[in-house]
Amino acid sequence: YAMIPLIKSEIVEKKKWIEEKELMYILVISESTPGSLSVNIATFIGQKLCGLKGSLIATLGLVIPSFTIISIITNLLEAFKTNTIINYCLFGIRAGVLALIINAMVSMFSEIDKNYFSHLVMTIGFILIVFFNVSAFIVIVLAALSGLIYCFFKGELR
Repeated sequence: YAMIPLIKSEIVEKKKWIEEKELMYILVISESTPGSLSVNIATFIGQKLCGLKGSLIATLGLVIPSFTIISIITNLLEAFKTNTIINYCLFGIRAGVLALIINAMVSMFSEIDKNYFSHLVMTIGFILIVFFNVSAFIVIVLAALSGLIYCFFKGELR
């Protein structure tokens, strides 16, 4: 989730490969499918731009460098895990990642249609996850089903 502002900046604003609304749809689908959010987003955008070949290249282009870097860092961290300076750096990195996640949340919230129903679904989802430890997957499925039912009764389901 911390990567969402960077993805939005690169894909929507700089390269203009997709519109912001389309990124929101890709995010929703990517959150609902198995796998890493960034890999799913890369796959969807690669598919949109260049079909199957684009999705494969985008996925491999994201996975291979990340896998290599994580493997190197894992080996280095194991050697320095008792180093106080490294631990303080990691503490700072966690705080920075939290800020990026909050930024992504605010950005996504500003893009969705807001009405009584959406606020109700967000509130119930938050309560289920935070206070009742319900799986985020289950909350997403329930939110999707409630959205379908809501649209059906409003006559917006085609």
